[in-house]
Amino acid sequence: MNRKVLFFVMTYMVLSFSGTARKITITVQSGNHERENCVVSADVSRLKLSASSVVFLYEQTPDGLAETPSQLYYVQEDKPVLFWILSGKTPAGTARTFIAKSKKTKPATASMRIEDTQKSLVLKKNGQSVLQYNYAHLDPPPGVDKAYGRTGGYIHPAYSPEGNVLTNIQPRDHYHHFGIWNPWTRVLYDGKRYDLWNIGDKQGTVRARSIENISEGSVFSGFTALLDHYIFNKETEKVIMNEYWKVKTWNVPDGFLWDFESHLMPSTSLPILLEAYRYAGFGWRGTPEWTKENCEMLTSEGKTRPEIDGTNARWIYVTGATRTGRSGLLFMGHPDNYSFPEPLRIWDQNANGERGDAFINFAPTKNRNWELLPNKHYVLKYRVLTFEGNMTPEQANRLWNDFASPPSVSIF
Repeated sequence: MNRKVLFFVMTYMVLSFSGTARKITITVQSGNHERENCVVSADVSRLKLSASSVVFLYEQTPDGLAETPSQLYYVQEDKPVLFWILSGKTPAGTARTFIAKSKKTKPATASMRIEDTQKSLVLKKNGQSVLQYNYAHLDPPPGVDKAYGRTGGYIHPAYSPEGNVLTNIQPRDHYHHFGIWNPWTRVLYDGKRYDLWNIGDKQGTVRARSIENISEGSVFSGFTALLDHYIFNKETEKVIMNEYWKVKTWNVPDGFLWDFESHLMPSTSLPILLEAYRYAGFGWRGTPEWTKENCEMLTSEGKTRPEIDGTNARWIYVTGATRTGRSGLLFMGHPDNYSFPEPLRIWDQNANGERGDAFINFAPTKNRNWELLPNKHYVLKYRVLTFEGNMTPEQANRLWNDFASPPSVSIF
């Protein structure tokens, strides 16, 4: 597999402010919300970094300068961004001040790593697997139509902090379900409609193409993956849309926190119309261990599982019984997303022959069409937390506020 690996590692060590290295002051304001172990970032272009530069971060506290783990990442070739976790609790309406300094030195070992198995990327936090992005082809189970095979482009397993697998792929009832994935169900192209979700219908599919970059460090690990959306006509196939995923998993103290971005771009001179349909887009098929007997859901609008399908929400969480007690996932949608707050498609407790298996789909095209024009770029952003025990609406709202309205950052 061809790869251009951009490897940015930033871990912190104690250094004095002697020497001639540049430095900047960064002020982080919490705004209207209390923050707790919140992801923040700052453009550090003012440091005039060279290719060999490393950036170190220190917080100004009443007791002096305190070391703060940080990680440098080039969003663009000429735009270095420093990421860190705003540790502990930060009350609403308060500010914290940091000093960022560049210096040429050797970085230490990263705690957020990625293992490449040559079939998948496994993102790890301090040695624990968080999620697995698959890029190799997977055939369906024996005896099942080969059309149900898929060439990567999905996440499975996604784990809880205790190692419980919270996703499911190719279940017997829906062989086209692939853990966490992002296809479209009604795609109008050049006057003809195609279904890229129900791949058993042989109208199209989505295939992983390549890994563009990999990042590891003390604050996050992540990757950018390219995918192609194909349509099928008789004996021919054609790519009509390119997609790339940006996935990052964060080094926060509690739970596994990770971000998923889907970037969509028509690949020909013709537009694509994603037609309104009851499901499409960012979907999750839950572990087969979860049924109506042991699984609960709640949305930001206070809807429970029997009420959720067809409603709109900023976030939704699901919890269920596991071998270690109880685990869960919180799915959060971003205000910039199409149709925000997005409509939800879920399976209620009577789904799948009244088994009540768990399925959740943020479906921005559930109620209206979405036209994608050539030479344009469209983005959908989600954040996921997997956790042990239970979740409360108050916790979910705090986490969503951090994602949707992060602290403001000023640089001096």
